[in-house]
Amino acid sequence: MRIPPSYQDRKLLKWNGFYLSEHTRQMAETKAAQAFLWPAKPIMDKEAIAQVLYEARLKERSIALQKEEVDAEGHYFPDIVGKIQGYDELGIYIANQKIDYDEIRSVTFTTVAKWSALEE
Repeated sequence: MRIPPSYQDRKLLKWNGFYLSEHTRQMAETKAAQAFLWPAKPIMDKEAIAQVLYEARLKERSIALQKEEVDAEGHYFPDIVGKIQGYDELGIYIANQKIDYDEIRSVTFTTVAKWSALEE
């Protein structure tokens, strides 16, 4: 006959004390970012999108682009912000990723704050 041990393993609970404070902070920031709901911007027609993209390339202006893409719950992702790094016949390159023209829901001009202008 085997006697069960008196020790009850707490499984993952016992490892919670080993998280670093930076890791805990990062997990909290990720959870907070996922909890924010990005509003759907009005759908722009292809001519308006093309005009904004043309001017952004010509004048090297920063843009904020919302893709026509949603997560499993139907929420939109954050805007992709930056300058156009390149383009081809299928899409543009911005923030080190390629966005096809037919994926663009809305695009607007934006200003990006320089690191030297930020206050602590």
